[in-house]
Amino acid sequence: MLNSIRKIFGNRAAVAARPSVPEGERYYVVGDVHGRADLFKALSAAIEADDAEAGEAETTVVLLGDLVDRGPESAQVINHAMEWQEKRKLRCLAGNHEEMFLDSFKEIEVLRHFVKHGGRETILSYGFDKKRYNSLSMKELQDVMDWIVPKAHRDFLESFEEIIFAGDYAFVHAGIDPNRAIDEQKRRDLLWIRDRFLSHSGQLSHVIVHGHTIFDEVMDHGTRIGIDTGAYRSGRLTALVLEGETRRYIQAVGQDDRITIEKVEYAT
Repeated sequence: MLNSIRKIFGNRAAVAARPSVPEGERYYVVGDVHGRADLFKALSAAIEADDAEAGEAETTVVLLGDLVDRGPESAQVINHAMEWQEKRKLRCLAGNHEEMFLDSFKEIEVLRHFVKHGGRETILSYGFDKKRYNSLSMKELQDVMDWIVPKAHRDFLESFEEIIFAGDYAFVHAGIDPNRAIDEQKRRDLLWIRDRFLSHSGQLSHVIVHGHTIFDEVMDHGTRIGIDTGAYRSGRLTALVLEGETRRYIQAVGQDDRITIEKVEYAT
């Protein structure tokens, strides 16, 4: 009887417990950059300063994917991410836009889709002439991409992960299929899912931190946290900071040719 009571209260305690990352670890999880190198560089500097002020911890930076497309400086974003990774522990998740970019080197139809959804800006960010771009067929454009995009950039993007775990949290680009176990997810869902994930109201095995779907502000639904604040069009790039049971946010905000850093404390 006593064991049964303990089991009941033990289960209640588990349900009531706040989600956390492992003790002694700190995570900075950055939403979709989409070619906004100016915001990305400002936010990375703010993260470095915050980490130095926050005290000793095993720190990991996680980029949620969609570094490229739509904004004007995708090549510069990739360069900065690669340089940052040389200096600290930085892990990158594959987004659907990275997938389209890489597949465009092999498949003409994917390239056609890619350039309609921000790929044009990515190609031009490598210094390619606009007038020349407009004169090319898809096959010619594909050949140009082979020439202007460094192999190091393609290798870097191909190294991106699909899912990252940290204690009670799981980080993915788009979301998960709520009808599948967390260790049985399909790549396409992790990179592309939207409605089936966003409309799910039940419990999940982990708190899912994701990008992919733009919100005007951080969207915290308890079991999922969306931090894509539409940097390429809103001028607001968000990082979620996780340590122990706490959550807080750092944002780089571009307005009137100025970038300011905003910090928001959040009580779980």
